[in-house]
Amino acid sequence: MASVASTYAQALADVVVEKRLDGAGIAQQLRALSALLAGHEELRRVWENPSVPAEQKRALLDAIALREGILSPVRNFVAVLIDHQRIAMFDVILQEFERELDARLGFAEAQITTARELGEAEKRALEQQVERVTGKKVRAHYARDASLLGGAVVRVGSTIYDGSVLGQLHRIREQIAGGSS
Repeated sequence: MASVASTYAQALADVVVEKRLDGAGIAQQLRALSALLAGHEELRRVWENPSVPAEQKRALLDAIALREGILSPVRNFVAVLIDHQRIAMFDVILQEFERELDARLGFAEAQITTARELGEAEKRALEQQVERVTGKKVRAHYARDASLLGGAVVRVGSTIYDGSVLGQLHRIREQIAGGSS
């Protein structure tokens, strides 16, 4: 199922990159449609129901697109999902699309956890440091965890950079334990 979602996500990313569309705007409109589907179970049921003719589903999509100001590439993409009975995978495809677009544009999502609230200048400095290490532009999401005692833990994809005081204490303990055997 992930490869199916990835195929659709890559196709949409191809369109966004080739036509130089606003990827963030496309993703935002897709997230809005995802929220609409989550909030209207009957809409999801209609779009997922194979017994409802595709023309009726697309007419409903067109009415929503007109009302919400949905761009034609987004409308067309959702129509493809409807026609190929992939609406049930909408959220997975959206996540894959965002990952694919970020990869193509050189962005990385970073989850940064710190022991205390950081000021704007500290956040910028930390983000610049992460950008230097990863070689990518960073979209940072911050969280606090007082148990870190100080420093920060940064997760970019599956890689974790632990610069916390707690992490340093754990490494020292491991060195001491390893050295006493």
